[in-house]
Amino acid sequence: MSLGFGLLSAQLRPGETDWSRAYEETMALAVEAERLGFGSVWTTEHHFVDDGYMPSLAVVSAAIAAATSTIEIGTGVLLAPLHHPLRLAEDAATVSLLSGGRFVLGLGLGWSETEFSGLGARRGSRGKAMEEILQILPQAWSGKAFTHRGDIYELPELAVRPVPLSKIPILIGGGAEPAIRRAARLADGIYANAPREQFLTQMEWIRDECERVGRDPSTLRIVHYSVMLPGESAEDAYDRYTDHLWQMMWKYSDMEASVARSGPPPAAPPFDESKRERLFGRSTLVGAPDQIVAQLLEIREAAGVPVEFAARSYFHTLSYDDQLELMQHLAEEVSPHV
Repeated sequence: MSLGFGLLSAQLRPGETDWSRAYEETMALAVEAERLGFGSVWTTEHHFVDDGYMPSLAVVSAAIAAATSTIEIGTGVLLAPLHHPLRLAEDAATVSLLSGGRFVLGLGLGWSETEFSGLGARRGSRGKAMEEILQILPQAWSGKAFTHRGDIYELPELAVRPVPLSKIPILIGGGAEPAIRRAARLADGIYANAPREQFLTQMEWIRDECERVGRDPSTLRIVHYSVMLPGESAEDAYDRYTDHLWQMMWKYSDMEASVARSGPPPAAPPFDESKRERLFGRSTLVGAPDQIVAQLLEIREAAGVPVEFAARSYFHTLSYDDQLELMQHLAEEVSPHV
């Protein structure tokens, strides 16, 4: 099980206006991820953010498919209720065909009211929308005519083309119990970034829901992603990457405010120690590579299933050379051992 890498977001750096640079670098890093031996590369979606946080995952995934030949290409995650399910089915099938079956469709609910309003979707019914999307997609990829009558979507009898040559795996992101149980019923696995104890609880929900619906939980694919910050020591890694992690995490709190902002994106306010628990309280692994490996293996052993891992170690404020150095440490010193 090779380590995955992401989450590529093509964001501008603070004060920057060069959109081309952001996408050229995104493509170059995907190619480097394949060269370094990562098993998968993952993108991430948001809309209307002033730094251009990637809105078009299918387009970028197709471009990565054209520039690579072996690496798996995943969305981590595409915000399904913001997309019409038939268009989503068409886009996913197209990317799957262009990539030779290397595409993995990770789906999430989304949370930004601005995104839902701007794209004409209803945030309050996102759970129902996801439930129906997970019913529609397999039928759409069958190549056979079908209809759907639901609370959210009403589709006439039709067949969706093109048809993928192989099954497109669907992974569900999110940490809430309804999302995890929905994945156990209707999807092919989960794309989780919960801290250890919460992740183990998610495994219990999966086993319980699979038993309830008569499904073998071993057929599900479990991908756990976490921020991984390798260094000579934890102190070295904190010194190198804290400001970059803070910029990444702060931006989520700034997204709603940024949608009507003009001009280059601003930098995050200075990091101070009062924010440390908030910043590192999620699934963040910091230290020497062998320490990171030990934590990953312990998570897998405690989960009792063959968990795959992905490093959320793309930071848009790192220079390209520093980002490549970080990737190389993970590829050479972490990936071979997990």
